[in-house]
Amino acid sequence: MHKTQVNSSNIQSIGYDAPSATLEVEFTSGDVYQYFNVPDYLYQQFLQSSSYGKFLNDNISYNYRYQKIK
Repeated sequence: MHKTQVNSSNIQSIGYDAPSATLEVEFTSGDVYQYFNVPDYLYQQFLQSSSYGKFLNDNISYNYRYQKIK
């Protein structure tokens, strides 16, 4: 999974695996979450957002099944 480092106070990196439609978010705290069945267009919008935390809360966290992996 390719991960992109982002400039955010809460999020360190964002990764996406297209074949499984899995979004991975690593927080500055060290916690890592995977969100499942996230469409590619939403991942692209996430990367382009001006506030990663707000985008995650508004569009992903409560709409997709997730699992803490670290």
